[in-house]
Amino acid sequence: MIEKTKGIVLHQIKYTDSGIVAQLYTRKYGRRSFLIRGARNKKAGRHTVFLQSMFILDLIAYNKESRSLQTLREYSVSYTPADIYSNIKKSSVAIFLGEVLTSVLREESPNEELFDFIEESVMYFDRCTEGYANFHIAFLAGLSSYLGFEPAKRVSPDDYFFDMLNGIFVPTPPLNGSYASREVSQVLSLFFSSSYEQIKDIPLTGSFRNEVLETLVNYYSLHLPGLKKIRSLEVLKEVFS
Repeated sequence: MIEKTKGIVLHQIKYTDSGIVAQLYTRKYGRRSFLIRGARNKKAGRHTVFLQSMFILDLIAYNKESRSLQTLREYSVSYTPADIYSNIKKSSVAIFLGEVLTSVLREESPNEELFDFIEESVMYFDRCTEGYANFHIAFLAGLSSYLGFEPAKRVSPDDYFFDMLNGIFVPTPPLNGSYASREVSQVLSLFFSSSYEQIKDIPLTGSFRNEVLETLVNYYSLHLPGLKKIRSLEVLKEVFS
């Protein structure tokens, strides 16, 4: 059956001499793997550019639920994240987010609200001209609510520590040993309760930003045991150090 939907490019790998398999998160079907034959031929031209992480596409695809690998009939750009593609810092973030999303999103789980969150986040990030160094942390904080493990709000200034196992802020270090330091916990409480505009006002040094990011990735790993090692994490930490 031929279907129309929108998709956000997450990741791609080579397939045969000229094709690729692209991982996309679609609005209608959730995460899907698409075979695109001839994508790496010289004749494919600029269309291969559209398959970079975080490009938003309009898709016409052959959809067969019994297949793990779907085939794209046509695709065109719905939104071009031009600044993400041309800015080395932003493109590093895009690759990191694409890798995270590829690992945490299930193929069989469509979620239109989640798709809209990712789409709106990509467009916001692309249009930002300044103050976006904290964006990837804020994105992961916001994403946790759609994945089912957003922590409870910090209700008291005396809740100094983030208990990562139970997803709560507590006054003393929990016995389970899975908690963030007092300083990191304070900052994470801000990210979990702030909008993208508000995160611009959270001042972080490069090394401390990386510590907060590492803690958040560890939080994901605790609640998503199958989470693969994020290979682009070290590159991203270097870019924003």
